[in-house]
Amino acid sequence: MHIDLFTPFNMGPYTLPNRLVMAPLTRNRAGAGNAPQPLNVEYYRQRASAGLIISEGSQISAGAVGYPATPGIHSTEQIAGWKQVTEAVHHSGGRIFLQLWHCGRISHPSMLPGNALPVAPSAIKPEGQAVTYQGMQEFVTPRALEAAELSGIVDEFRTAAQNALDACFDGVEIHAANGYLLDQFIRDGSNQRTDNYGGTPENRCRLLKEVTEAVTNVWGANRVGVRLSPLNPFNDMHDSNPQHTFETAAKTLSPFGLAYLHIMETAIGENKHPKQDFDFHKLRLAYNGTYMANGGYDKVRAERALASGYADLIAFGVLFLANPDLPERIRQNTPLNTPNQATFYGGDEKGYTDYPALG
Repeated sequence: MHIDLFTPFNMGPYTLPNRLVMAPLTRNRAGAGNAPQPLNVEYYRQRASAGLIISEGSQISAGAVGYPATPGIHSTEQIAGWKQVTEAVHHSGGRIFLQLWHCGRISHPSMLPGNALPVAPSAIKPEGQAVTYQGMQEFVTPRALEAAELSGIVDEFRTAAQNALDACFDGVEIHAANGYLLDQFIRDGSNQRTDNYGGTPENRCRLLKEVTEAVTNVWGANRVGVRLSPLNPFNDMHDSNPQHTFETAAKTLSPFGLAYLHIMETAIGENKHPKQDFDFHKLRLAYNGTYMANGGYDKVRAERALASGYADLIAFGVLFLANPDLPERIRQNTPLNTPNQATFYGGDEKGYTDYPALG
């Protein structure tokens, strides 16, 4: 049987009508109290023809915030705001997962309750600058989490997963990519711990495993995905042996029977560390389950990945940002809207909900 982007796919309890997934995209347009607002409802409603929408990263607690105007999933106002989003997407025939996010060291005291230090596996200051309400500011040296505090982080993920259920999402994605807290634990460039959460790749994947156990206990594993980014240097990330580290992560997650493993295969930003070889096919083989590929895919490359069996689902980011009706445009082979990078982060409807659909 020939498989393409429009071959339906059974994922847990859902039948996705196509294999085009809208990737999580931070847009910095949440309303007061970091709650979704009507503008966000319209944005997601417009994109409901995706086989699956994965929401922008949503912080699991006030201490997990890393950027201005990003939505959370820890207050009653945020849950109510997200419920309006899920209702609009469902009314338009779509399915939507919420991405659960803890920024860890990629934050700034000005963003956190009581001007607290950001937390991390180890007290290693990332290179670069934090985005704050006062503009760009140097990252600070984070506070290393005590081993006794880690169960509290797991509890925050569990509570956020329950809140997402209350907001009528169809599932959740655990954000363990792009240099945020769980990724900081996975990679040895940011994790220099000597306890059970540091050292070997198995130990560095321990917090991810515990979070996944907690979240799947809320949702059932077949409505939970996990996102990883083995090579992404974004947020000053690196690992001494990414192939071994991330094959270990894939093998750690395989037994859960998750909805999918979502792999960011490309890099964002400059890499100050030596470029390393990485075989994504080996990673694919290490994971027994649904594989979602993400990173610069176009129609031709996506269909090749699906037809060969390399991937089951393809996540598109920037293309969905600029094309609310991306599946129909790809189906008809019509020209795509050009994304306006100046309006990616923050602002109003310009470059957000005003990209035209066909017809």
